[in-house]
Amino acid sequence: MTLKDIIGNKDAVTALEGMIRDGRVPHAMMLYENDGCGAMALTLAFLSDLFDSERKVSGLMHPDVHYVYPVASGTKVNEKVEKLRAELFLGYWRDLIKTNPYALESEINDAFGVAGKQTSINNAEAKEILETIYLTPVEGGWKAVVVYLPEKMNAAAANRLLKAVEEPPEKTVFMMITHAPEKVLQTISSRCQALRVHPLSKSEVAEVLESRFEKEEGDALAAAQVAGGSIGEALRYLSGKEDYEEQMSIFSGLMEALGSKDLNSALNYAEALAGLGSREKQKAFCKFAAENLRKVFLLQQKLPQIAGLAPGEESFLAPVATKCKKSFPRQALSCLDRAALLIDRNVLQRIIFCDLVCRLYSIF
Repeated sequence: MTLKDIIGNKDAVTALEGMIRDGRVPHAMMLYENDGCGAMALTLAFLSDLFDSERKVSGLMHPDVHYVYPVASGTKVNEKVEKLRAELFLGYWRDLIKTNPYALESEINDAFGVAGKQTSINNAEAKEILETIYLTPVEGGWKAVVVYLPEKMNAAAANRLLKAVEEPPEKTVFMMITHAPEKVLQTISSRCQALRVHPLSKSEVAEVLESRFEKEEGDALAAAQVAGGSIGEALRYLSGKEDYEEQMSIFSGLMEALGSKDLNSALNYAEALAGLGSREKQKAFCKFAAENLRKVFLLQQKLPQIAGLAPGEESFLAPVATKCKKSFPRQALSCLDRAALLIDRNVLQRIIFCDLVCRLYSIF
């Protein structure tokens, strides 16, 4: 895949093409995306053009492109924390990303066997990067370090990398892909050229699903309606409707309990959320609920045509939009953001979701 093959994000593609054409490639770039919206695909396409080697870069085989991502000891790699490095997981990373560069964070964790674990980029990884980037390029051209989720880099690792990110060796570029730029160490983010990777339109999502992943038109259109502009979410919807159905079952039951002013019933759903298999699934529910509250808000504004409703959703969400206060969707988003933050901080799940449900009950 090269930049000319990228669907959507035309401004970002044009900017990256201009950098290569004009010979003005920044030493470090930070691409901000919503999970699964295509920053990795865009990065690989950019590097394919920069290195003039589509086959090697897209196949994750180029010797001068190095990948860094958060890891943890798990079922596939069991190692002491101080010795954990991305290289130990490279085979799993390559198998997943070369077939699906839109993979979600939770899918990457599943591939690594670390679902439910607290992943990070540690100091040993930073030391490995520094040792690598000062070596002569194998093919004599550019070198690149792709850092996936730099917000999970601990302070020691970030500080060790700081000088290299600020003044890397000649013809070396750092490409960082973040889902939460506000969590990236300021000294790192301030030295990067920022580039926003926007969610795709529904037609663009459907086009990618049909052209790259060979999905049927009807399935592609249905997935595009619920994906929120994320190819990764659309693919998960198509491959695992069980997850969608589980999330919708909890969300719909919770909204019905709130609408009936039945706190005891609502708290049962707090228990269900605390019992989900991993922190990734719990955060995924927060994101799922936020997306549905966006649809509720648009229904309240009489704008169902831009809400992106999947088949059958309007019959449930329209009554929610009628019953809840006009301020509920906006205030509920803050509650969900808070819950996701507490999940990241490893607060006891039952406390998080009991608190969330009580907050939602008070503002419904």
